[in-house]
Amino acid sequence: MAELLAVEGVTAGYGDGVVLEDVSLALREGDSLALLGRNGVGKTTLLVTLMGLTRLHRGTMRWRGGDLAALPTHRRSRAGLGWVPQERFMFASLTVEEHLTAVARPGPWTVPRVWALFPRLAERRGNFGNQLSGGEQQMLAIARALMVNPSLLLLDEPMEGLAPIIVQELMNVIRELVDEGGMAVIVVEQHAKLALSLTRQAVVLERGRVVHRAASEALLRDHDTLHRLVAVAS
Repeated sequence: MAELLAVEGVTAGYGDGVVLEDVSLALREGDSLALLGRNGVGKTTLLVTLMGLTRLHRGTMRWRGGDLAALPTHRRSRAGLGWVPQERFMFASLTVEEHLTAVARPGPWTVPRVWALFPRLAERRGNFGNQLSGGEQQMLAIARALMVNPSLLLLDEPMEGLAPIIVQELMNVIRELVDEGGMAVIVVEQHAKLALSLTRQAVVLERGRVVHRAASEALLRDHDTLHRLVAVAS
Protein backbone atom coordinates (compact mmCIF):
# COMPACT_ATOMS: atom_id res chain seq x y z
CA MET A 1 0.00 0.00 0.00
CA ALA A 2 1.19 3.51 -0.81
CA GLU A 3 1.96 5.96 1.97
CA LEU A 4 -0.98 8.25 2.66
CA LEU A 5 0.14 10.39 5.59
CA ALA A 6 3.59 11.12 6.98
CA VAL A 7 4.01 13.23 10.11
CA GLU A 8 7.66 13.98 10.85
CA GLY A 9 9.03 15.83 13.88
CA VAL A 10 5.84 17.80 14.46
CA THR A 11 5.81 20.27 17.34
CA ALA A 12 2.47 22.07 17.58
CA GLY A 13 0.01 23.65 19.98
CA TYR A 14 -2.22 26.64 20.60
CA GLY A 15 -0.62 30.03 20.09
CA ASP A 16 2.77 29.96 21.76
CA GLY A 17 1.80 26.98 23.92
CA VAL A 18 3.31 23.67 22.83
CA VAL A 19 1.29 20.46 23.28
CA LEU A 20 2.91 18.09 20.78
CA GLU A 21 6.69 17.68 20.68
CA ASP A 22 8.63 15.96 17.90
CA VAL A 23 5.75 13.64 16.94
CA SER A 24 6.28 11.32 13.98
CA LEU A 25 3.99 8.69 12.52
CA ALA A 26 3.02 7.31 9.13
CA LEU A 27 -0.11 5.76 7.71
CA ARG A 28 -0.60 3.86 4.48
CA GLU A 29 -3.71 3.78 2.30
CA GLY A 30 -6.43 1.77 4.01
CA ASP A 31 -4.49 1.31 7.26
CA SER A 32 -5.87 1.84 10.77
CA LEU A 33 -4.27 3.36 13.87
CA ALA A 34 -5.26 3.53 17.54
CA LEU A 35 -3.98 6.76 19.09
CA LEU A 36 -3.75 6.12 22.83
CA GLY A 37 -2.65 7.83 26.02
CA ARG A 38 -3.97 9.28 29.25
CA ASN A 39 -6.11 12.42 29.34
CA GLY A 40 -4.35 15.60 28.27
CA VAL A 41 -1.38 14.03 26.47
CA GLY A 42 -2.17 15.56 23.06
CA LYS A 43 -4.30 13.00 21.24
CA THR A 44 -7.02 15.43 20.21
CA THR A 45 -4.40 18.08 19.50
CA LEU A 46 -2.78 15.76 16.99
CA LEU A 47 -6.07 15.31 15.14
CA VAL A 48 -6.84 19.02 15.04
CA THR A 49 -3.26 19.67 13.93
CA LEU A 50 -3.88 17.38 10.98
CA MET A 51 -6.97 19.47 10.25
CA GLY A 52 -5.02 22.74 10.43
CA LEU A 53 -6.56 24.11 13.62
CA THR A 54 -3.39 24.54 15.69
CA ARG A 55 -0.11 26.37 15.28
CA LEU A 56 2.60 24.24 13.71
CA HIS A 57 5.92 25.29 15.26
CA ARG A 58 8.19 22.73 13.63
CA GLY A 59 8.08 19.59 11.53
CA THR A 60 6.36 18.46 8.35
CA MET A 61 3.09 16.80 7.44
CA ARG A 62 2.93 15.11 4.05
CA TRP A 63 -0.32 14.02 2.41
CA ARG A 64 0.23 11.71 -0.56
CA GLY A 65 3.62 13.33 -0.93
CA GLY A 66 2.33 16.92 -0.86
CA ASP A 67 2.64 19.51 1.90
CA LEU A 68 -0.43 19.11 4.10
CA ALA A 69 0.57 22.04 6.32
CA ALA A 70 0.23 24.40 3.36
CA LEU A 71 -3.48 23.62 2.95
CA PRO A 72 -6.20 25.55 4.81
CA THR A 73 -8.71 23.45 6.74
CA HIS A 74 -11.43 23.44 4.08
CA ARG A 75 -8.96 22.22 1.47
CA ARG A 76 -7.78 19.43 3.76
CA SER A 77 -11.34 18.17 3.86
CA ARG A 78 -11.53 18.34 0.08
CA ALA A 79 -8.18 16.56 -0.16
CA GLY A 80 -9.63 13.58 1.70
CA LEU A 81 -9.53 14.10 5.48
CA GLY A 82 -12.81 13.37 7.26
CA TRP A 83 -13.02 14.54 10.88
CA VAL A 84 -15.46 13.40 13.56
CA PRO A 85 -14.82 15.85 16.44
CA GLN A 86 -15.42 14.94 20.04
CA GLU A 87 -18.01 17.75 20.31
CA ARG A 88 -20.01 16.43 17.29
CA PHE A 89 -21.09 19.96 16.26
CA MET A 90 -24.72 19.35 15.37
CA PHE A 91 -26.64 22.18 13.68
CA ALA A 92 -30.05 22.90 15.18
CA SER A 93 -31.26 24.47 11.92
CA LEU A 94 -30.43 21.45 9.73
CA THR A 95 -32.25 18.15 9.45
CA VAL A 96 -30.39 14.86 9.53
CA GLU A 97 -30.54 14.63 5.76
CA GLU A 98 -29.40 18.23 5.32
CA HIS A 99 -26.37 17.55 7.54
CA LEU A 100 -25.36 14.96 4.96
CA THR A 101 -26.21 16.71 1.71
CA ALA A 102 -24.57 19.98 2.80
CA VAL A 103 -21.11 18.40 2.81
CA ALA A 104 -21.52 15.66 0.19
CA ARG A 105 -18.70 15.16 -2.28
CA PRO A 106 -18.57 12.69 -5.18
CA GLY A 107 -17.58 9.15 -4.28
CA PRO A 108 -18.86 5.81 -3.04
CA TRP A 109 -20.50 7.26 0.09
CA THR A 110 -23.98 8.52 -0.75
CA VAL A 111 -27.07 9.25 1.30
CA PRO A 112 -28.65 5.83 0.51
CA ARG A 113 -25.44 4.09 1.55
CA VAL A 114 -25.42 6.04 4.82
CA TRP A 115 -29.05 5.02 5.43
CA ALA A 116 -28.01 1.40 4.93
CA LEU A 117 -25.16 1.79 7.44
CA PHE A 118 -27.26 3.71 9.97
CA PRO A 119 -30.94 2.71 9.58
CA ARG A 120 -31.80 4.77 12.65
CA LEU A 121 -30.70 7.93 10.84
CA ALA A 122 -32.93 7.03 7.92
CA GLU A 123 -35.86 6.89 10.34
CA ARG A 124 -34.89 10.31 11.73
CA ARG A 125 -33.97 11.96 8.43
CA GLY A 126 -36.44 14.82 8.93
CA ASN A 127 -35.44 15.60 12.52
CA PHE A 128 -33.16 18.50 13.38
CA GLY A 129 -29.71 17.97 14.85
CA ASN A 130 -30.73 19.06 18.35
CA GLN A 131 -33.65 16.61 18.36
CA LEU A 132 -31.38 13.55 18.32
CA SER A 133 -30.13 11.48 21.21
CA GLY A 134 -26.40 11.43 21.98
CA GLY A 135 -25.98 8.13 20.18
CA GLU A 136 -27.90 9.36 17.14
CA GLN A 137 -25.79 12.52 17.06
CA GLN A 138 -22.63 10.43 17.06
CA MET A 139 -23.97 8.30 14.22
CA LEU A 140 -24.75 11.48 12.29
CA ALA A 141 -21.30 12.94 12.99
CA ILE A 142 -19.69 9.80 11.53
CA ALA A 143 -22.14 9.72 8.61
CA ARG A 144 -21.45 13.38 7.82
CA ALA A 145 -17.71 12.72 7.72
CA LEU A 146 -18.26 9.75 5.40
CA MET A 147 -20.22 11.97 2.99
CA VAL A 148 -16.99 13.89 2.35
CA ASN A 149 -15.77 10.56 0.90
CA PRO A 150 -12.50 10.71 2.83
CA SER A 151 -9.32 8.74 2.34
CA LEU A 152 -8.60 9.17 6.06
CA LEU A 153 -11.27 9.20 8.77
CA LEU A 154 -10.31 10.85 12.09
CA LEU A 155 -12.46 9.65 15.00
CA ASP A 156 -12.08 11.58 18.27
CA GLU A 157 -13.55 9.67 21.23
CA PRO A 158 -16.44 8.21 19.22
CA MET A 159 -17.74 6.12 22.15
CA GLU A 160 -17.63 8.81 24.84
CA GLY A 161 -20.71 9.02 27.05
CA LEU A 162 -22.77 6.53 25.07
CA ALA A 163 -24.88 3.65 26.31
CA PRO A 164 -23.28 0.19 25.98
CA ILE A 165 -25.73 -0.92 23.28
CA ILE A 166 -24.84 2.16 21.17
CA VAL A 167 -21.12 1.59 21.80
CA GLN A 168 -21.47 -1.94 20.45
CA GLU A 169 -23.37 -0.70 17.40
CA LEU A 170 -20.72 1.93 16.63
CA MET A 171 -17.93 -0.58 17.19
CA ASN A 172 -19.50 -2.80 14.56
CA VAL A 173 -19.71 0.14 12.14
CA ILE A 174 -16.09 1.20 12.68
CA ARG A 175 -14.88 -2.38 12.36
CA GLU A 176 -16.78 -2.69 9.08
CA LEU A 177 -15.16 0.52 7.80
CA VAL A 178 -11.69 -0.68 8.82
CA ASP A 179 -12.17 -4.15 7.35
CA GLU A 180 -13.34 -2.75 4.01
CA GLY A 181 -9.94 -1.09 3.62
CA GLY A 182 -11.31 1.65 1.39
CA MET A 183 -10.01 4.38 3.67
CA ALA A 184 -7.54 4.77 6.49
CA VAL A 185 -8.83 5.35 10.03
CA ILE A 186 -7.30 6.94 13.13
CA VAL A 187 -9.21 6.28 16.37
CA VAL A 188 -8.64 8.33 19.51
CA GLU A 189 -10.30 6.49 22.37
CA GLN A 190 -9.92 6.43 26.16
CA HIS A 191 -10.95 2.77 26.22
CA ALA A 192 -7.65 1.45 24.92
CA LYS A 193 -8.68 -2.18 24.56
CA LEU A 194 -11.68 -1.16 22.48
CA ALA A 195 -9.54 0.96 20.15
CA LEU A 196 -6.93 -1.78 19.82
CA SER A 197 -9.59 -4.32 18.92
CA LEU A 198 -10.64 -2.12 15.98
CA THR A 199 -7.25 -1.23 14.49
CA ARG A 200 -4.04 -2.71 13.11
CA GLN A 201 -1.43 -0.33 14.50
CA ALA A 202 -1.09 1.65 17.73
CA VAL A 203 0.79 4.73 18.91
CA VAL A 204 0.87 5.86 22.53
CA LEU A 205 1.44 9.49 23.49
CA GLU A 206 2.74 10.79 26.80
CA ARG A 207 3.23 14.49 27.50
CA GLY A 208 2.89 15.23 23.83
CA ARG A 209 5.51 12.73 22.68
CA VAL A 210 5.30 9.29 21.10
CA VAL A 211 6.49 6.80 23.71
CA HIS A 212 5.40 3.49 22.19
CA ARG A 213 4.56 1.97 18.80
CA ALA A 214 3.24 -1.53 18.23
CA ALA A 215 0.85 -3.67 16.27
CA SER A 216 -2.55 -3.30 17.95
CA GLU A 217 -2.93 -7.04 18.46
CA ALA A 218 0.49 -7.29 20.11
CA LEU A 219 -0.18 -4.38 22.47
CA LEU A 220 -3.58 -5.80 23.34
CA ARG A 221 -1.88 -9.01 24.47
CA ASP A 222 0.86 -7.16 26.39
CA HIS A 223 -1.17 -6.36 29.50
CA ASP A 224 1.75 -5.04 31.58
CA THR A 225 2.86 -2.54 28.94
CA LEU A 226 -0.69 -1.48 28.20
CA HIS A 227 -1.42 -0.88 31.88
CA ARG A 228 1.82 1.02 32.36
CA LEU A 229 1.20 3.30 29.41
CA VAL A 230 -2.51 4.01 29.66
CA ALA A 231 -3.53 2.78 33.11
CA VAL A 232 -5.96 0.17 31.83
CA ALA A 233 -7.78 -1.33 34.80
CA SER A 234 -9.47 -4.29 33.17
